Amino acid sequence: MDSIGAVPEDGDTVLVLEGLGKSLNSALKKLFGANVIDEELVKELVKDIQRALLVADVDVNLVMAITKRVEEQALDENLPRGISRREHVIRVVWDTLAFFLGEKAVPLTINPGKQNLVMMVGIQGSGKTTTIGKLARYYQKRGIKTGVICADNFRPGAYNQLMQLAEKSNVPFWGDEDEKDAVKLAKKGFKEMKKKGIELILLDTSGRHKEEKSLIKEMRDISKSVKPQEIILVIDGTLGQQAGVQAEAFRKATQIGSIIITKLDGSAKGGGAISAIAATKAPIKFIGLGEGMDAIEPFNPTKFAGRLLGMSDIGGLIEKVKEAEIEVEDDVMKRIMKGQFTLKDMMAQLNQLKKMGPIGKVMEMLGLQYKLPEGMAEVQEENMKKWEVIMNSMTKEEMEEPKLIKAARVKRIAKGSGTSLKDVRDLLKQYDQMKKMMKQMGKQRRGRKGGIPGLPGGLPGM
Repeated sequence: MDSIGAVPEDGDTVLVLEGLGKSLNSALKKLFGANVIDEELVKELVKDIQRALLVADVDVNLVMAITKRVEEQALDENLPRGISRREHVIRVVWDTLAFFLGEKAVPLTINPGKQNLVMMVGIQGSGKTTTIGKLARYYQKRGIKTGVICADNFRPGAYNQLMQLAEKSNVPFWGDEDEKDAVKLAKKGFKEMKKKGIELILLDTSGRHKEEKSLIKEMRDISKSVKPQEIILVIDGTLGQQAGVQAEAFRKATQIGSIIITKLDGSAKGGGAISAIAATKAPIKFIGLGEGMDAIEPFNPTKFAGRLLGMSDIGGLIEKVKEAEIEVEDDVMKRIMKGQFTLKDMMAQLNQLKKMGPIGKVMEMLGLQYKLPEGMAEVQEENMKKWEVIMNSMTKEEMEEPKLIKAARVKRIAKGSGTSLKDVRDLLKQYDQMKKMMKQMGKQRRGRKGGIPGLPGGLPGM
């Protein structure tokens, strides 16, 4: 049996998404300011990416494989139609990271209306019991009737900890402090949960510290007894590359396993943990990003890579657009992209952005989370409200021909909207910036197929 390994005693306080993400985003910034994307710049980018990944404890061989692929594909002369060299290089970096992080999202399969037993295992200190509480809350909030079973009477306090977490999540709990046989606990608990009609049953098992064989044996004994549809191994993200050793040992022990990585908010080694596990082909299904009960999310390699790079969550943005039922007529979009952009169009876009939710969230989806100073998103929210009031004080003629708004009209509009002259001028300045941006975007998108239907073309305050 391969060694599963022990939790290291040392720990960093750098946030994996923030630390590694900022390093990778800083590397990409050189592309944005460059006039020419040539071989020299690409090689410099590759070196920056190598340094960022090595600091995140990614295996050196994997780092070289990632950057070799980036360099080869970034310099490929066969660009997709309508895509600039700059956009191509960024897309190559994103796709390459996503590929080596597992490429595809693998969801936890749950059959509503039936009993779905998921067995949780892990080394002591991995955050397994806390993760069970988070999962219970996650699925309970999504309409899945969830319950938890404590089959861990090995660790003192495990029973009370899980019971308290279950209460916080408002889910049924079952356990027996007097019973020491884990198999009996699992069988009794499963029987009780079935009586209550629980759809998702999360079974907590006892962890071990540096005793891999007893952990695997107990996992097999319980599995044989209650036949869970899935066994999930919880791994501490602070392990770095060592997490891959745990994942590999687990993968060899069971064919129905998957992984949850915890503590990614408290370790600079998170990149190493994820990449090492992905290399074993053991599917990562969730990641823990903090101590709060809601600090857990399904793992999607493509989205995760995009967030690290400070790039857009295109899938999430499209979904937001659909939820907001935003529609933009083709002739309007064509006119806007030609630079024929009016204040009326600007107001329409502000209203669309409001439907999509907080501007900070929209900007995060668009990959702008590293570009805004702290608190700036809130300022833009206030500006949007103020601009709408100002535009409501304008005439139809002024909305369609902003050039008409001179000093006298500025004074009238400010008085009518209860704002200052500066507020009105700031709005007109923002309008001019957005108009120029629209025209520039139109030039970049000519000849390009596809796009995101109904997506507003600009962001206020950018």
